[in-house]
Amino acid sequence: MKLFNAQQIREWDQATIIETPISSIELMEKAAIAFTDIFKRKYTPNRPVSVFCGMGNNGGDGLAIARILSMAGYDVRIWLADFGQDKSNDFLINLNRLPDFDHIPMFAVDMAEPPMLSPDELVIDALLGTGINRPVEGALEDLIHWLNSLHHTIVSVDIPSGLYADADCETAIKANHTITFQIPKISFLLPSYEQYTGTWETVDIGLIKGFAARTPSRYYLSEIELIRTLINKRKKFSHKGTYGHALLINGSYGKGGAAILAAKACLRSGVGLLTNHIPSNLYNILQTSVPEAMASLDEHEFYWSSLPKDIRKYTAIGVGCGIDQKESTERALLTLLSENDSRMVLDADAINLLARHPDWLHKLPAGTILTPHIKEFERLFGPSKSCFDRVEKLRKNACDYNLIIVLKGAHSAIGLPDGHIYFNNTGNPGMATAGTGDVLTGILTGLVAQGYDSQSAALIGTFIHGFAGDLAYKDSSYESLIASDIIKYMGHAFHTIFHG
Repeated sequence: MKLFNAQQIREWDQATIIETPISSIELMEKAAIAFTDIFKRKYTPNRPVSVFCGMGNNGGDGLAIARILSMAGYDVRIWLADFGQDKSNDFLINLNRLPDFDHIPMFAVDMAEPPMLSPDELVIDALLGTGINRPVEGALEDLIHWLNSLHHTIVSVDIPSGLYADADCETAIKANHTITFQIPKISFLLPSYEQYTGTWETVDIGLIKGFAARTPSRYYLSEIELIRTLINKRKKFSHKGTYGHALLINGSYGKGGAAILAAKACLRSGVGLLTNHIPSNLYNILQTSVPEAMASLDEHEFYWSSLPKDIRKYTAIGVGCGIDQKESTERALLTLLSENDSRMVLDADAINLLARHPDWLHKLPAGTILTPHIKEFERLFGPSKSCFDRVEKLRKNACDYNLIIVLKGAHSAIGLPDGHIYFNNTGNPGMATAGTGDVLTGILTGLVAQGYDSQSAALIGTFIHGFAGDLAYKDSSYESLIASDIIKYMGHAFHTIFHG
């Protein structure tokens, strides 16, 4: 799914109005109906509802929503935030429809005497939409701060008021839930803005598909339909050699679990052969825990210090999970970067070692995948002023170094060498636990080893990783989910993608 900035979203609305037999007010009515359908499933009519409306089209949405909810039996009040702004035509049309519903009380907001709300009142935020182009100020800013101070349940229409779709904001409604139209806004996918959006879901309001197809975007959301097209179907007469030979260089004294988790995930991704290069003290435990994998022993008992023989026979190499940052390990990584030309997946301490030597980035083979979390990303590429700044830094470095960079998070952002950013749409808070990054490294290495191009491997791997975590959560809880559960549910994830 393509994601668009605020200007493109407005153009999409206009294209729908121009190219289909629908007026702007009819499109607003469709949006209001779609919103209320979700709202009614989440909230019953036994609680009063206050709808706070601005003077623009978002306020027009709010007026239509108030009317529809009232017709459905909700006790609705409307609060008009008329602080001298121009009123949109569609706002005025919906305002003029309300006299037929004189049982809906309507009040003007006066911040000198703020509204009185009952303790159980639901608040619908329809003050500002995606059309804002400057920070909120004055009485409207005071109203937003006041609403945020109430601790009432707030549901935002399309976007929390004051939040930008595609830029940093200063003041915005802190919604508990956001029901957004047609596509998620880019800001919804970045960690700093969760405090404003709360949980969110998207409703289709019928904007024309042709606009999305013909309009370029640098941002995408990975969905199951895309992943289904990327996964290769296996042929009947294939064999283990068909699916590549992966090398994993992971583990150190006290961190053997990282090597085991990565190895198991790599095998579950479908790789034909797997060799683990490990410190010699891990031999017995790895051979026992992962009997399907082969072992290559390092010269050092506790840490990685040397390369296995003939590294060119491997179709992909994954390195970094639990390797520590000893001097011998640092030297071994430099040797690997100097002698290897196979595609690689680098995680954890391999990234931290790269951060000590940024010039080593030029030694990485084209198509190498890096999988940093935010702190590792900033060690490698420097601090960011904001989430949007970090995304731009992700894009720039993926392009400059011809890398695929998976910036891990709730919606992992995958930066590609062509400048595109894909946000992953699977995963859950239960995956915020030790070892899940090791599992991802194993999955990605296995996919690259099988011959997937690095972009496809990154998209498939992050999706499967999160999807398996989602399936595991359904059978347990966020609190009890562990990294091994993700591996356990990988087969279920692959099967569901293919067969539903």
